[in-house]
Amino acid sequence: MFDLNRVKLGIAPIGWTNDDMHDLGGEITFEQCISEMALAGFAGTEIGNKYPKDPKVLKSYLEPRGLCITNAWFSSFLTTKPYEETEREFIAFCDFLHEMGAKVIGLSEQGRSIQGQMNIPVFESKYIMNDKEWDTLTQDLNKLGALAQERDMYLAFHHHTGTVVQTAEETDRLMKNTDPALVHLLYDSGHFAYCAEDPVAELKRHIGRVRHVHLKDIRPDVLKRVRDEKLSFMQSVRMGAFTVPGDGSIDFVPIFEALVENGYSGWLIVEAEQDPVLANPFIYAVKAREYIRAKAGI
Repeated sequence: MFDLNRVKLGIAPIGWTNDDMHDLGGEITFEQCISEMALAGFAGTEIGNKYPKDPKVLKSYLEPRGLCITNAWFSSFLTTKPYEETEREFIAFCDFLHEMGAKVIGLSEQGRSIQGQMNIPVFESKYIMNDKEWDTLTQDLNKLGALAQERDMYLAFHHHTGTVVQTAEETDRLMKNTDPALVHLLYDSGHFAYCAEDPVAELKRHIGRVRHVHLKDIRPDVLKRVRDEKLSFMQSVRMGAFTVPGDGSIDFVPIFEALVENGYSGWLIVEAEQDPVLANPFIYAVKAREYIRAKAGI
């Protein structure tokens, strides 16, 4: 199905230790996390909050386990802070990822984000940008994309629940108003489905811009409670809104088919932030690995 010379499979550490709520998986060590990733059959990992910051040290842990760094989350504040602040941090982070051999930096705009707010309803309170803020965001993303390109890297924008680019309409507008050569898309099946968008339709719409893929599933019964009870994104994560591919309601076969048909090249990353006490991360990693092997041939 996939060309295994062009597509590789990795997993994010957020199933072991949550980056926003450190009590979720606080007891799990970095070493346990990456060892279980390798045992489950994954070749790459994104970066979590417990990972060593020194590239040499980080490589010394990953290489014996057959793992490499695929990508990392970068928070930009282009709509709320001076551009120069984000640029300095972006350059430093790009340089770190470049030394680790990663080709993608996954950027999420966190200006006015409610993603990390525990008691703010995610659907009722999301900020809607005005035209001036849209212009600022898209123009500055082009600048950062050019900086990534200088390092032979790709800026991949991460649409994300609770942020200013959450919906299909917002993702479409961002893609339309940024330079296709400079700003790419980090496609996340789970975040589109979380917001009642069609993940397959959005993938097909932007397939030419996709440089990184998050494979994330959802539990509709939990999302119904989120809407009915006006809960926050953080509360929904604790309740188990997300899960790994094959354990929720998303049919990933059309997603895999669209990626294959359009010659996708890059990483497929399993990402499912859950409470590791309720969802043993190794067991769920194995479950995802077996599902993807059966449905995608990887």
